[in-house]
Amino acid sequence: MVNQNEAAAVEPYVIEVEGLVKRYGEHKAVNGIRFQVRQGEVFGLLGPNGAGKTTTMEMIEGLRKPDGGSAKVAGYDTRTDLRKVKEVIGVQLQSTSLFDLLTVREITEMYASFYKHTVPIDPLLDSMILTEKKNARVKHLSGGQKQRLAIALALVNDPKVVFLDEPTTGLDPQARRTLWDIILRLKEQGKTVVLSTHYMDEAHVLCDRICLMDKGEIIALDTPRNLVHSLDSESAVEFRIPGYDQLAEEDAGRIQASFAHLDGVKRADVHGDSFTLYTDHLQRALIAFIQACEAEGRTFADLQTRTATLEDVFIHMTGRSLRES
Repeated sequence: MVNQNEAAAVEPYVIEVEGLVKRYGEHKAVNGIRFQVRQGEVFGLLGPNGAGKTTTMEMIEGLRKPDGGSAKVAGYDTRTDLRKVKEVIGVQLQSTSLFDLLTVREITEMYASFYKHTVPIDPLLDSMILTEKKNARVKHLSGGQKQRLAIALALVNDPKVVFLDEPTTGLDPQARRTLWDIILRLKEQGKTVVLSTHYMDEAHVLCDRICLMDKGEIIALDTPRNLVHSLDSESAVEFRIPGYDQLAEEDAGRIQASFAHLDGVKRADVHGDSFTLYTDHLQRALIAFIQACEAEGRTFADLQTRTATLEDVFIHMTGRSLRES
């Protein structure tokens, strides 16, 4: 038997996805994925464009019908209880079309009229840092202000689950940081947030767990910390070998192998003429690398060191970076 204290410690799943499939002709945009989202967590769908993130979110939201599998939100099936699902979710789409000639307050009031239960509008706009813009027409808002308005509209019905589809794409760094603060406040309020993004730093900062997607499939699902630790390497050494990508395959392979066997190096990856050496012993690896280059008369450029990141996890699992996808 499970005692009451143990039962209370088990967080309920607010989203349950089982074997979701979406096809477009012969192409499987989403290929039988399954995962659960706990109540109150920020759950990230991370991957390149075309990975299936948006399609997955739209099937969970009930905006797109799956070709297989099921999705439940707060216990409601998106196929059979869609009306109930809509009552408990808020959605910020990747591209939200707003009525340009309405004011911020007018469009928020219009969205509120769609629901039986809503939150007070003035405090909502204040939480989105839109109080000073509440009488401004939508067409006069900046990109960051429009995104905050889109999130406000997603929150007007006080949803249990909030879906944010790449909310910071195209924003300047300051506007991105402002939205990060808003998302973290939503978590503090107990909201469950499902966030899709292709920004590694964003996922690392905001998400409790990350579902790493590629080509319609889940390739990893864990906390950001555990995903990075799965590399078994704390640090990375990056550099370029000018002209490396012009070498014969045999010569190039020999150079890569020599770097992989340096003292302290666990793995050596190469893309074009750029190398990344993964290590748990940064000083040993650096010394061994520099000594090897001096002994062989090899020129290198743009040397830098850093901690391992989610980008490294993606490269390790797919053989390419997000930017190349």
